Amino acid sequence: MCSVLSSPSGVVPPLIDSPAGFSQAAEALAAGQGPVAIDTERASGFRYDDRAFLIQIRRRGVGTLLLDPEGHRDEFTKALAPVLNGLDWVIHAAISDLPCLAWLGLYPGRLFDTEVAGRLAGFDHVNLAAMTEAIFEVTLRKGHGAEDWSRRPLPADWLDYAALDVELLLELAEAMAELLDSQGKLEWADEEFEHIKASYAGMSGPPVATWRAAKGVSSLIRPEQLAIARELWLARESIAVDNDQAVSKVLPNRVLVEVARAVPRTPKKISQVKGFPARRKGATNFWFGVVNRALTSDSTTWPQRQRGPRSLPSRQPWSRDYPDSWSALEQARELIEQLSIDLDIPVENILRPAVLRIAAWQAAQERTVRTSDELAELLHDHDARAWQIELTVPLIAPVLLA
Repeated sequence: MCSVLSSPSGVVPPLIDSPAGFSQAAEALAAGQGPVAIDTERASGFRYDDRAFLIQIRRRGVGTLLLDPEGHRDEFTKALAPVLNGLDWVIHAAISDLPCLAWLGLYPGRLFDTEVAGRLAGFDHVNLAAMTEAIFEVTLRKGHGAEDWSRRPLPADWLDYAALDVELLLELAEAMAELLDSQGKLEWADEEFEHIKASYAGMSGPPVATWRAAKGVSSLIRPEQLAIARELWLARESIAVDNDQAVSKVLPNRVLVEVARAVPRTPKKISQVKGFPARRKGATNFWFGVVNRALTSDSTTWPQRQRGPRSLPSRQPWSRDYPDSWSALEQARELIEQLSIDLDIPVENILRPAVLRIAAWQAAQERTVRTSDELAELLHDHDARAWQIELTVPLIAPVLLA
């Protein structure tokens, strides 16, 4: 019978939101022992970017600290980076938290990701609540993960929820390390953690956004469509940045793309585009003005469609036109799937399916990969870790290189 943990042990820590408070928190953390558990709460569905609005830190000898860096981010970094950088960190689903922490100049020494540990250990469900329930028979109260964490003041029950995210994280990491060690997988996990850490080591700010990278824009073909998409994107970016507002709240990508695809020549036409916020005051005239600006601009400046590198054929044409290499890919998949069952590790954590497809195409179809060493090098070049290469190359080389 699982017990429900609805609030953190002891008194819920107060929110620390001042430079003086950051300095005191840094002193407390410096006096603690062992690794630090870290989590963040963001507001990307509400604000322009994915920066952290709340950072939860727990360390033995200190307890849990809740820190709000907004408005004092430079002072936060100055106080906390000298203490936190280089320490061992425990995070659940680190790829979600490391970017916004890197924007604050915070980087782990060693990393332990409890979610990745759960995948390698064979857990059916790897969310934090499911794992604490499986390991400790404790159910964490849920309910506020998708809230607007930029809201101030933060309600007390939200702070409870946030503190619970790190309440058992250190103990969970210790339990998972023991379990992985008993399964002979701890070294594999360490490679995964190091790979994740290295992926964000050079990050210091959000990636530069571009209009061509917006989802769906690549489906547009005609120059006038692309000109409209670019103009809509630029206008949306300006509004979103000025108002610190999520771009989806200004004009969702799917609507932006459909407006561009339709090439509306009148306000009525743009208001008829599916999903367009026609009932929003002033929206029709404003966005039609943007479209019209694009259409009346010098057509020699309109962007052209960019074709990316030739992609691999999809399932149907590959199996129809290149049956031998398709058969090799299918055999390799079956071998990886059986290895997945034997090791109790998801297929995608053993070798990403996209990488296996590339390997099959280059080895079995193009014949540009001819030896096991070349196959191993190919996998390495596509970010496969050493443990993955050691497990998979001896398995798939005979069928891909036959």
